[in-house]
Amino acid sequence: MSNSDGLIDSNKDLDAVGHQGKSVLVVDDSFANLKLVCLLLKGEGYNIQTAMGADEALEVLETFLPDLILMDIQLPGVDGLTLTRQIKKDPRFKDVVVVALTAYAMKGDDERARESGCAGYITKPIDTRDFVATMSQFLPTDKGPR
Repeated sequence: MSNSDGLIDSNKDLDAVGHQGKSVLVVDDSFANLKLVCLLLKGEGYNIQTAMGADEALEVLETFLPDLILMDIQLPGVDGLTLTRQIKKDPRFKDVVVVALTAYAMKGDDERARESGCAGYITKPIDTRDFVATMSQFLPTDKGPR
């Protein structure tokens, strides 16, 4: 939902019709990043939920089973890679694809992300021209039973 300023409230469903039935949880502590990613995905019809930190993400996951999680790796408190490991240990989320988002793409980040359970990573700032196409490469091709 949007607040009176037209901005996206954290942890709210954007009421988008699922892009071919696909759902995405966006976890990022930057409101500006959340807003941009959500606007891009909403424009393509994805079903979106947001969280601004680890605790909020876990709360959302109690009732939302996404096809993909976009995970900021530089979260305050519990970082995104630790949160990814925690999520992937839960059998409910074994087939959920996690893609790391990082502003600090350094040598070895890809390997660390994959070791934590991420399918890959996307660097920030995101390129709005190809973000959705890049992200969709990580999505499962069909939404069969999990």
